[in-house]
Amino acid sequence: MDCGLDFGTSHCALGVMEQSNVKLVPLHQQDCFMPSTLYSFDRGLINNFIYQIMAQHSSEEQRIAYQKSRTLALQKTASLRRIHDLQGNEADTFVGKQAIEEYIDFPEEGFFVKSPKSFLGAGGLMQTQIDFFEDVVTAMMIAVKQRAESHLQTDLRNVVIGRPVNFQGTHAEKSNQQATAILTNAAKRCGYQNIEFLFEPLAAGIDFESQLTSEKTVLVVDIGGGTTDCSMVRMGPERQKSVDRQADFLAHTGKRVGGNDLDIFFAFKHLMPLFGLDTLSKSNKTLPRNFFWNAVATNDVAAQSDFFSQPNANALDQLARDAQQGNLIKRLIKLQKTKQNHRLVRDAELNKIALSEHETVQFSLDYIEDALTKDAQLNHFSEAIKQPLIAIKELVTDAVKVAAAQPDIIYLTGGSAKSSVLRQAVIEAVNEATDNTKEIPLLDGDYFGSVTAGLTKWSDRIFA
Repeated sequence: MDCGLDFGTSHCALGVMEQSNVKLVPLHQQDCFMPSTLYSFDRGLINNFIYQIMAQHSSEEQRIAYQKSRTLALQKTASLRRIHDLQGNEADTFVGKQAIEEYIDFPEEGFFVKSPKSFLGAGGLMQTQIDFFEDVVTAMMIAVKQRAESHLQTDLRNVVIGRPVNFQGTHAEKSNQQATAILTNAAKRCGYQNIEFLFEPLAAGIDFESQLTSEKTVLVVDIGGGTTDCSMVRMGPERQKSVDRQADFLAHTGKRVGGNDLDIFFAFKHLMPLFGLDTLSKSNKTLPRNFFWNAVATNDVAAQSDFFSQPNANALDQLARDAQQGNLIKRLIKLQKTKQNHRLVRDAELNKIALSEHETVQFSLDYIEDALTKDAQLNHFSEAIKQPLIAIKELVTDAVKVAAAQPDIIYLTGGSAKSSVLRQAVIEAVNEATDNTKEIPLLDGDYFGSVTAGLTKWSDRIFA
C-alpha cells in the first residue's frame, strides 16, 4: 500500500488513500498526530528497540543488515538494562506522547530528544552523531509505520516523505544531502521499498489545489516546527492531473526558522530573566548571555552539549557566586541538573498556542521552584520573537520577488500559522514585496494535516 509520511519537526502523521479520499491514520489511540519525541534510559537501548520491532515487521535481509551495523550496541543491551534496573518486558525506549510522559516523570533518569528533524542537516556532525540521529529517526519512523500497519491491517510498501526546501540555512545543498540520506536510510530500515521526497509547501499546495475551480497563482506559506518554506505555484483543476509540475513551481524559499525558534525565543526573552538573564555581577557587569541561551536552544546540538557539560556546571557554580542575584542563577543550575530545559521550552510552546485564544496566560514553573509563575500576553510574545519574525518575512518577500508575480491567494499552513502575530507578518511581507494596495485573500489550511494530505495524494499519483 502507498502512503504519505509527514516526518515533522513537531509531529509525525501518515496518510493513505481510501476510496479516493485521504485518510490520516491514528497513531496513538484516536490521535493522528504523534509528537516527534523520543525518551530512552540509554542511547544503546534505542538500537534494541529498533531491532525488536524489525524482528516483527521487516525482512530477514533488513534485520541482518541492521544487526551488523549496530553489533556492539546490541550486545550491550542486557547489561544496560541491568544498570537501569529494568525488569522483564519493562519498556526502555518510548516514542510520541509516551516519551513526553516519561520525560516529565523521570527527567534525570534518561535522555529526551525532541524534534530530531531539526538536527539532520546540522554541519560539523561526526559520524557517531549522524548514526545516533539516524537511530532516533528510525525508531520514530518505524513506530509510526508499525502503528499504522496495525490499524490498517496491511503492509505499507511505498512512501512519499515531506522535506523542507532547506534543512539548514548555511551550506544548504550539503545539509540537504546529509538530511535526506538519514531519512532515506531510516525509511529503508522500516521496510519501505520505494521512497520519494516532496517539498512540504508543495505538498500543502497539492492538497489545497483540489479545492480550486479556476487557475490561480498561490503563495503557499508553510510555517512548520523547524522550518518556514514558501512556494509560488500555479494551480488549477487541469494542472493537478499532471505528475510533472516543475513548470508550475515559480519560486521556492526556505530556511531553518520555525515554530521551535519561536518557542525558544519566547522562553529566552520572557522566562530566562527569572534565571538571571540581563542581571549584573558583583562588579556591575551584565552576566554573559550564552549561559541562558544555551539552556533553551534545544534545537542546537552544540549548545545542548555545552549546557550539560561538566565545565558548564562548574562555570554556573562560579557564576552564582559572582552574581548580585545568585538565587536566580541557582534556578539555572537546577534547570541544568534536573534536565528540565526541554520542559521549559515546551511550556513556551503550549502558552504560544494558548495566546491564540486567550489574552493572558500563565507559566507555572513549580518544577523549578515552589509557586514560581509568570504571566504573558500577546505583546510579550510578539516582542520576544522579533528576530525570527524578520527571517520569516524575508522568506515570504523573496518568494514573491523571485516569482515576479503577484499571488491571487495566500495559503497559510503549518503548526505555527494560527498565531495572529505571524499571520499579520505574512500579509505585511506580501504587500511590501508587491506594492499591493488591494487585499489578497489569506486562506487557512489544516494547520497540521495539509502537508500529510498532499503527500498522500502525490503518493497515489506517482506510485499508481
